[in-house]
Amino acid sequence: MAVNANTNKTYDVSTIREDLHSAMLSLTPTDTIFMSTIGSRNVDNTYYEWSEVDLASVDNSNRQLEADVLGNSAPTNAVRKGGYTQISAKVSETSSTANAVNGVASAQTIAKQVAYKLQELKRDMESLLLQNTSASAGTASAARATAGLPAYLTSNVNRGATGASGTTSGTGEAGFVNAAATDGTLRPMTEALLQDIVAKCWNAGATPTMVMCGSAQKQKISTFTGNATRFKAAEDAKLSAAIDVFISDFGEMQVVPNRLMRTRQVSSVDYTPDVFVLDPTHAEVVYLQTAKQEALAKTGLSERRLISCEYGLQVTSQKAHGIIADVNAA
Repeated sequence: MAVNANTNKTYDVSTIREDLHSAMLSLTPTDTIFMSTIGSRNVDNTYYEWSEVDLASVDNSNRQLEADVLGNSAPTNAVRKGGYTQISAKVSETSSTANAVNGVASAQTIAKQVAYKLQELKRDMESLLLQNTSASAGTASAARATAGLPAYLTSNVNRGATGASGTTSGTGEAGFVNAAATDGTLRPMTEALLQDIVAKCWNAGATPTMVMCGSAQKQKISTFTGNATRFKAAEDAKLSAAIDVFISDFGEMQVVPNRLMRTRQVSSVDYTPDVFVLDPTHAEVVYLQTAKQEALAKTGLSERRLISCEYGLQVTSQKAHGIIADVNAA
């Protein structure tokens, strides 16, 4: 009888020793800064929608004659936006013997394997939401895809040479993101770039409260001297790490490093090219199916569990956010 690939057997487990300490620690980073900071909601279809209203531009010639007969102003209608959910999953299989033996912290048991896979799944989801990908309805042979944060942002952007924002399937900002942003030429991260995006967000009516970036960009921001930065313990219970507060001309923003930012390889060197300026109240993770585990059919001397989630990213108003794209830490 054949054994399914990747089944966890006692022969694979190196921790079944009675004289080892009974505790086991996992140093793999599992924090999901973006998902933990933004909101969430449930949806009831693979294609989910929301609407956004943009007020008309200020009319600084709006002076009317007394007793004049006025024509109608242009209506202020909502823009209909949408996105697709995607499925992420992990499968764990453990032999009945591995489930029964006395291992260190019982790491080889199906219960612990499910717990580890759930952490891995959450980390995968965070990374996928930060990729520069377009949305897709999928086919029988291609999985559905939700658009990633970089692809949503088109207004408050600063891109390298040859870089371009993504597009949507409808007129203007209507529809779903049908093309991701085009990566441009890498350039150094500077304070002027950060100040530029913050100002663009403010001019668009946004009130950003967070700068999210990779470790190299975080270290670069810490060297900025044109404005004050100070070290401050995070007050938000969702953010357990210490953070910096960047004081811009338009308010304070938390500068938070995220280990799961997307990477881009140029000349065999990996970069984290995106720095986001965010208002977390204007983005949500949507769930068609929240994370769950299900027992799969038992076909032999083992147990199989499926851990899955069906979800997507909703950027309620892309004007509330900004991106400094195509930057390195030079």
